Amino acid sequence: MYRKMVEIRKFEEHVWDVYTRGWMPGLAHLYIGEEAVATGACSALRDDDYITSTHRGHGHCLAKGARLEPMMAEIMGKEAGYCRGKGGSMHIADMSVGNLGANGIVGGGFGIATGAALSAKTRGTDQVAVCFFGDGAANQGIFMETANMASVWNLPVIYLCENNQYGEHTPFQAVTGVDEIADRAHGFGMEGTRVDGSDALAVHDVVRHAVERAREGGGPTLVEALTYRFRGHHVGDAAPYRTKEELEWWMSNRDPIELLGREMRRRRIATQAQLDEVQTETETAVVAAVEFARQAPYPEPEQAFEDVYSE
Repeated sequence: MYRKMVEIRKFEEHVWDVYTRGWMPGLAHLYIGEEAVATGACSALRDDDYITSTHRGHGHCLAKGARLEPMMAEIMGKEAGYCRGKGGSMHIADMSVGNLGANGIVGGGFGIATGAALSAKTRGTDQVAVCFFGDGAANQGIFMETANMASVWNLPVIYLCENNQYGEHTPFQAVTGVDEIADRAHGFGMEGTRVDGSDALAVHDVVRHAVERAREGGGPTLVEALTYRFRGHHVGDAAPYRTKEELEWWMSNRDPIELLGREMRRRRIATQAQLDEVQTETETAVVAAVEFARQAPYPEPEQAFEDVYSE
């Protein structure tokens, strides 16, 4: 889990560098600061379980098993990417590990994850689906509709809200009628819980419990992970709507990588030297992925007419 969180952090730092160098088209929404949510949750899943992701989805993809090279190639719009360079930062998918795709539409994953859970139940498997979404998406109407259906049909789905305090530039308290989004679970007739989203072990335990319930026919769960993004809404956002003190407090006190590393040292699971080695090894791997993506070819123009499902 520590290595995976470091991998996500290093990957995102290099995405920032790739963007500033002009090596990628469009924008990127970085996951720095939220690594414990994706890592803790996906470590409780099997490869054949499903996830749906968001516009801030690189961490979800990597935590579910995506490889660095095709991830970076996709972000740079190269043919070697997971979607042959056509999806870009916000639309990466890897069906081989159950990643049904990131989504540039706020709340776009609700129907997909709920449908995947319905499919699993209909086919008689014990697969589950995890739908990652943000606090802003928690106020989308489709969340109410799909969560109600999941409860009525007793579907094996976990709705995992990554409450990073801001829906783009707006504090979630200013647009949300409850103090805790997890409390909305009661209105749907499902279990709901809030967890410290900076604590990978706590997230893992909560999601593992929800997954076990779902596999045993216990139905859906709403999990709210309280977290914080250390960067702006996207790579071009300087985040002037946040105070310097607020940002410094979260970075100094709730960095998920530092928290897990501290716990590992406390339990004598790892030494600082071993953790430093993970940092060095991961940096080398991510730099290699950047170089792989830089050298990879762009798709041929004719590919614009392939993988098209309507005219």
